[in-house]
Amino acid sequence: MSFSSLGLAEPLVRAVSELGYSQATPIQQQAIPAVLAGGDLLAAAQTGTGKTASFVLPILHRLSQAQPAPGAAPAAALNDSGDRRDSRGGPRGGRAPRVPTIRALILTPTRELAAQVEESVREYGRHLPLRSMAMFGGVNINPQIERLRGRVDVLVATPGRLLDHVSQRTIDLSAVEILVLDEADRMLDMGFIYDIRRVLSLLPKKRQNLLFSATFSDEIRSLANGLLDRPSSIEVARRNAPAEAVEQSVLLVNRDAKRELLAHLIRERAWFQVLVFTRTKHGANRLAEYLEKANISAEAIHGNKSQNARTRALAGFKDGSLQVLVATDIAARGIDIDELPHVVNFELPNVAEDYVHRIGRTGRAGAAGQALSLVCVDEFDFLRGIEKLIGRTLPRETVAGFEPDLSVRPEPIQLGGGRTMRPERGGGAPHGKPRARPAANNGGPRGASPKPSSYSNAPSRSGGPSHGSAPARGGVAPSRSAAPSRSAAPRSAPAAPSGQGFGNTRAPGRGLRGR
Repeated sequence: MSFSSLGLAEPLVRAVSELGYSQATPIQQQAIPAVLAGGDLLAAAQTGTGKTASFVLPILHRLSQAQPAPGAAPAAALNDSGDRRDSRGGPRGGRAPRVPTIRALILTPTRELAAQVEESVREYGRHLPLRSMAMFGGVNINPQIERLRGRVDVLVATPGRLLDHVSQRTIDLSAVEILVLDEADRMLDMGFIYDIRRVLSLLPKKRQNLLFSATFSDEIRSLANGLLDRPSSIEVARRNAPAEAVEQSVLLVNRDAKRELLAHLIRERAWFQVLVFTRTKHGANRLAEYLEKANISAEAIHGNKSQNARTRALAGFKDGSLQVLVATDIAARGIDIDELPHVVNFELPNVAEDYVHRIGRTGRAGAAGQALSLVCVDEFDFLRGIEKLIGRTLPRETVAGFEPDLSVRPEPIQLGGGRTMRPERGGGAPHGKPRARPAANNGGPRGASPKPSSYSNAPSRSGGPSHGSAPARGGVAPSRSAAPSRSAAPRSAPAAPSGQGFGNTRAPGRGLRGR
């Protein structure tokens, strides 16, 4: 279905065409008409389905077709000097900063996602007289205050920084016409429910509400029941289901061999763009440092990194100058790269829904992708929970030379914030016998190389590199002088005992993906 057939204004259709897109994705085909109709919307769509465009395009259409709705802010106009005056033209309450009237408010869980969505607003609205702004923490608030002295029609913000501006009275939300909660499930996971409720109390009661989530959990439905008024409901994938285009598998490995195995896979399979997930910030740093010592370009992004450092790392990863990006779950929100080939779970997430979010970085808009999870005995409980959520058993494999010892006793798992989780007793291999895979692709075209899944990194007990030494510099191919070369072809692992526990690149003519 073409964008012109969805009822969008000509300037929007022209902008989309200039960006190389001609056909709407399934979520766009359903959501755009629903938003244009003016009603509330509850939509379940995974990352990479074109979700962002499905609400940005109709919002821009509606704002461009209508005058600002009457609200509290226009009733007390500002003169050129910034004085707020009453209806008779006299001063009211002394001097006040110039406060813009926000017409559309989009809330996101992370600053990276806020920046990405606002970029989409600018790209799609390039031929419209509308202005947008991204607002998030981690940066100086003063430039944002200065920007707010001008006109802002569409504001994309994280809840915390938005409330900072509310407390400083540098923003007026009394005339918001459209509210979007993007990745609402993630906002709930991050504890933003109280901030969201406070923001809602500042908005006019008469408005359009759009709630987008990658998963439809009971918590999301509860939030929707209190926020939405007789909403349309759209679900483009079954509940909590990963994208079908993602090939998922598990590599069983000892906990202390994970880093060496990852470096081995990257070299042997000639992976050129790999997104790796860890559970902790410290683990992300240590893994990135290990890979750098192994002559594999890598950087870590997480909440303790400055915004400039995170922006540089993302830019390098998107343009191909950075081979591996190691990220925590929260920092990865907003990574938007079409046809990302490899996502690796260096550590499994302790929240099963996060697995769906992680592997949603690959296999976008129907493109092929591979999600690979490196799993040790400590994580078998997490693996069971993930498989229960997605409704399938993931194939198990091992790599020659990295076969795990499944008789070892599980150890407590390090979570974020210094917390630990002790595995249930019993150990043993998870259910499901690993299957053998063909020899790895040692190079070849981008589309032919296998794509691993997101992974997280746990520090080894020894504190240093695990087995062997880092390979000598010299490119992707392994060095003969480095650790002994091992075959990259996975092979079947020991059978599981029964009953035991266990960027955006765009191609003309394609759908609008990753937005």
